[in-house]
Amino acid sequence: MDVLADVVTSLRTGPATSARTDLRGPWGIRFAHSFGATFHVVLQGNAWVLPIEGEPVALGPGDVVLMPRGLEHALVDHPSSPVVTFDPVTAQIPQGDGPRSLVLCGTYRLDRERPHPVLSRLPDVVVVPADPGRHRTLHTAISILGEELDAQHPGAAAVVPALVDALLVLILRAWFENNDCPTDRGWARALTDPAVVQSLELIHEKPGAAWTVADLAADVGLSRAAFARRFTEAVGEPPLTYLSRWRMTTAARLLRDHDRPLATVAKEIGYTSEFAFAKAFKRDFGVPPGTYRKQLTPA
Repeated sequence: MDVLADVVTSLRTGPATSARTDLRGPWGIRFAHSFGATFHVVLQGNAWVLPIEGEPVALGPGDVVLMPRGLEHALVDHPSSPVVTFDPVTAQIPQGDGPRSLVLCGTYRLDRERPHPVLSRLPDVVVVPADPGRHRTLHTAISILGEELDAQHPGAAAVVPALVDALLVLILRAWFENNDCPTDRGWARALTDPAVVQSLELIHEKPGAAWTVADLAADVGLSRAAFARRFTEAVGEPPLTYLSRWRMTTAARLLRDHDRPLATVAKEIGYTSEFAFAKAFKRDFGVPPGTYRKQLTPA
């Protein structure tokens, strides 16, 4: 069980949208608040990210920036350049005849009702620099993506979406690797601490199992107290709290992606009765599971 991939899959509510834009300075694009996560990759040239709050961030070739909460921001060739709001219908961006920048921009559609802590605890602006020798898979994917978009080889319509989908996991993995410190709390530690990641794998693989803290501790070779402390420090919440969160996240995914009976969904995530499951689901999502499913079904 790959915990990071499982988390990202559970959060996705639809395909990513992306576009490559060839620009010449001066240019500036304002991106409105998105209910997903917005990303930008500089394929050639330079750019700046101007968050609605915070300092401007300079980007060069190969640099990647992710706005995990989709906050309003601007992407410009220089902080002083005029900015226009991006219109996805026309995609027309005023520009000049100055230096060239080639950028890839896109948005991932994510479930914002119950953001997973792997995303919610990230900063508003996540930057992964083009650090030679590090994160080779990410930068190789970016290079291949740039070539596919530039050359439009046969099959690019299938290759490009797959590469864009992979970028989210690769960006997150690179960020956690860049910021991993054994003494820090957070998911950088959660995904690298062998005992914690093993327990997360168990929870993700079998969310319906009747896990106890003692069971998880025994499976990862720690005392109950030592395991509970390490898990809580790394993940940010106690093991059984995370288990409850993941069960509801899994339930939402099953309701969204499958037409299984509610009783079957309840059993898969560890509830002995449909009534108990419906009560817990409504407490977390504000509506019963049946209503949640109907709201997702096109009229």
